[in-house]
Order: sequence, then structure tokens, then C-alpha cells
Amino acid sequence: MTTEATVTPEPTRAADEHEGGDKSSLITEDQRRALAETRDRIRAEFLYSRENRPRSTGRGIHHCALICADVRTTVDWYQNIAGFPVTVLFENRDLAGSTHFFFDVGAGNHLAFFDLPGVEPGPYQEVLGGLHHLCISVSEEHWHQIKDRLDERGADYMLESGTSIYCTDPDGARIEFIHDPLGRMYGHDTM
Repeated sequence: MTTEATVTPEPTRAADEHEGGDKSSLITEDQRRALAETRDRIRAEFLYSRENRPRSTGRGIHHCALICADVRTTVDWYQNIAGFPVTVLFENRDLAGSTHFFFDVGAGNHLAFFDLPGVEPGPYQEVLGGLHHLCISVSEEHWHQIKDRLDERGADYMLESGTSIYCTDPDGARIEFIHDPLGRMYGHDTM
């Protein structure tokens, strides 16, 4: 299938750039301009207008699987803080004694975990191919409830752009709760 790419204007500064913090100074302005030019070339080559975009072959995220140190702690956090009900627990086929379990995160999607009895996976690390963060859309009402439950437990978190809560789960994975609806982020369409 051959279709022409439509160049979409560069997003606004707030949506496209890291605002503040140490990461904003890791590269020079010349490097930043070169990266912006590369991004523009990729956009021109691969980003099609909604009308010309090929249909996805996917049907949705069946599940995203993460590793946890303790099943009970993870179930407590995701069910009682995030508000995602655990839907099933069974033995993981890959490791005897390991528990594989799933949470309903809405829209037919699930977040799954398994523990690794006898294996010391080590602490969370930001590495290539690893999880940077998982962003889950929730209603504004539930967003405030999650914030209140984090406050009740004295958990650290960061509020961003008036719609996002960034925190870490019990194993250090970065989780973002956003009350922008699916398909929108900080005033921009993502679909």
C-alpha cells in the first residue's frame, strides 16, 4: 500500500520538550536542533494523516507483563491504590511456583505481573528495551481518588501538567495516571 505522508506541525514546546530538571541540559543546542531535524524527517516519512493512515493490525493490548517481588504487595497496590481489580491468579508456566496475575485497567486491557521465586531480579533500572513508564488513563474523579490514596500512604509522587500523577509501584516501576481520555494527551490527539 502506497500513501503519501502528511507532515504534521511540530507540537508545542510544553508537549514536546522536557520542562525543567536535569535532563534538559544533557545535550547541546546544536545536538537538539539536529535531533529536531531528524524527528522532522521521520515525521515526513512515516506519519500519515488520519485519513491516509493504514489500519492497525492490532486489536488492543492483551496485557503488558511486569515482574514483581511480592504478589500480595503488588495486588494491594494496584487494586487498593490504583483501583484496578485483580481478575485472575494462576501458576506461571515458565517457572514452578511463580504466580501470574492480571488486573483490569479498562477498555478490555490488562496489566499482568509475575513473581520469580528463587530469582533475584534486582532493582528497577532505566535501560534500553526496558520500561520507562506505564501511562494509564483514568477518569478525573478516579485520578483524585488515586492521589488521595497515595497521600494517605505517604507515597511520593509528582503532579505534571494538571492531568498526570507520576509515581512508582512497590518495585520501582514508573507509573503515570492521566485523566486525559484515551487518544488525547496534554491537548494533542494521539490517535
